[in-house]
Amino acid sequence: MQITMNFGRYGLPVQIDEGVEVELVRKPTMPILPEPSRAIAEAINNPVGCRPLRELAAGAKKACILICDITRPVPNGMILPVLIRELLAGGMTKDQICILIATGLHRPNLGDELREVVGDDWVVENIRVENHFAEKDEDHVDLGETRHGTEVKLDWRLVEADLRIAVGLVEPHFMAGYSGGRKLIMPGVAHHQTIRTLHNAAILQHPLARNCRIDGNPLHEQQLEIVERLGGALALNVVIDDERRISFVNFGEIVASHLGAVEYVRRYAEVPIRKRHRTVLTSAAGYPLDRTYYQTVKGMVAAIDALETGGDLIVVSECSEGMGSANFVKAQQRLLASGPEAFVQSIMDKRLADIDEWQSHMQAKAMGSGRIYLYAPALAENGKLTGVEMVSSVQDAIQVSLSRQTGDKSIAVIPEGPYVIPVYIEEAAASATAG
Repeated sequence: MQITMNFGRYGLPVQIDEGVEVELVRKPTMPILPEPSRAIAEAINNPVGCRPLRELAAGAKKACILICDITRPVPNGMILPVLIRELLAGGMTKDQICILIATGLHRPNLGDELREVVGDDWVVENIRVENHFAEKDEDHVDLGETRHGTEVKLDWRLVEADLRIAVGLVEPHFMAGYSGGRKLIMPGVAHHQTIRTLHNAAILQHPLARNCRIDGNPLHEQQLEIVERLGGALALNVVIDDERRISFVNFGEIVASHLGAVEYVRRYAEVPIRKRHRTVLTSAAGYPLDRTYYQTVKGMVAAIDALETGGDLIVVSECSEGMGSANFVKAQQRLLASGPEAFVQSIMDKRLADIDEWQSHMQAKAMGSGRIYLYAPALAENGKLTGVEMVSSVQDAIQVSLSRQTGDKSIAVIPEGPYVIPVYIEEAAASATAG
């Protein structure tokens, strides 16, 4: 059997030998919107929990539209022209509208990359597009503290806007449960101290700070409180299929509309599996997410529930931009020097996490589940910084893994990586076996 894994822009074909039992972990077929631009316009005109955007724009003086950075495949080229023309139809002028790239603590998107993120030349040429810089103190407004004592500082361009609109992709997220909505505000346009507080080890070690869980998730709950402290916002939420086509779109009050999108995507992204496997093959979701090893960690964490403890997890990721930030590299060096358990223990009492060390923390979680192997030829010499075993052939890695298993020649394959979360429920598996 040949399976194409999400890898870079074009995918990576992987051959699975005959006689190997393959559990292919994929989303069920998703309906596709035949006219996505019309669906976006209809969503804007029939919002969730608020008045139509054109009415809201009539009395507004400033609009701030948050969009994701280059790491997310949001179809902004379809969304932004419709959204902006609706604001203009409501009486706003072009110079009253700002698009703010919600970089969090990622690097800015500039030049051709900025055009790629925005996705539409008319928008780039007519509307101001700027990057958020979390480490610029002067760019942030202090909004006080959450009930948990987190200092809330957000980008002034969002705070001072009459209309605040987050445009995001709703998909599983390994810390916040699901991406999109409130996540574009925090960490998207938050000050580094706010981000580092809500990414400290005590929060991320919480058992409910994980993929597909928002109820009781401490990160999600504080994100909602930050939205409340801001004074609210709107959101345009999209869900896409494995070919990046729009399956769902809605618009409205940020909390209610995001929950509606989460309810929709759950049916497809959370995939029941028959059993846990000693060998699991997954990806880092392909371009643009797999441009760095930093983002590749999401693929490791997402696959954990498919892996039998002590098994082999094989990950494919292009890593065309290398490891990621210098801060992440420093965290990885500490992880390698101390080992996963000691690394996690060393950061548990820190109120402010070091920038990007949370990704090493999440990798440590994955390393506790089994052996991790990585196919990422572009990393070359930097491969030793990953802390996992580099492989030069995916087929060979699969064969070696299967040869180690006694009486179990099965493999779980997750082509779309962290966009699909395998869910193993013992009771359901026992029932299926009995049937």
